[in-house]
Parts: sequence; structure tokens; C-alpha cells
Amino acid sequence: MNNPDMSKEYSQEFDRLRRNRMEMSYYKYGPVRKNYATGNIQAIPTLKKCLEKYEQTGNTEYLVDAANYVMLEFMYPQHPKAHFRATGSDESAGIVGMSVKEMEEYKNAKD
Repeated sequence: MNNPDMSKEYSQEFDRLRRNRMEMSYYKYGPVRKNYATGNIQAIPTLKKCLEKYEQTGNTEYLVDAANYVMLEFMYPQHPKAHFRATGSDESAGIVGMSVKEMEEYKNAKD
């Protein structure tokens, strides 16, 4: 298997934009620990608001913000059953659509 060109598989720019917004938020809202560990701010409902705004406007800044709220829920989970357990493909949430690999497998099975 060839090594993938990670510049096409991962966005350093996304990380840069995300981190910049976290730094600005520190000065705007205060330390995340004090806001999220206490439940003063709820990450998941705020994440949903960001996704709604993205769907309405197409402004990808909302996706960057959404990613930060995902990270904040990971750092200071508010879900009562929050935990991390690596899962295999059989337990994946799945994707919507069909991947290129699945299309290739489907085509090869038909041939």
C-alpha cells in the first residue's frame, strides 16, 4: 500500500484556525475549565448551533467552531455516560453515502 499524501488527507490550516479561535475565546469567555467542567456552557447544544449556522450560510468558520466544541466535550464531558473506548468497524457509527473503496469492491463483485 502506498503512503498517502497527508497534505491531501489532513488540514493543518484547519488546526491553525481552530487553535487561534481557542486562544481568542480564552480572553473573550475565560478559561474553558471554568466554563465547561462546571456546565456553565454546554458544548453539544452549542456545537449543534454551529452546524445549523453552517448549513444556513456555508461559512466554514462555523465548522472550525464546531470542532472546538467537540474537543471541549471530549476534555470536559457533560454526557452522563461519557467514556472513551476504541471500537472496530463493526461498531462504527457509519457514514452517509458510499466510499470510493466500497464502490470499487461493489464494481469488482459485479465483474
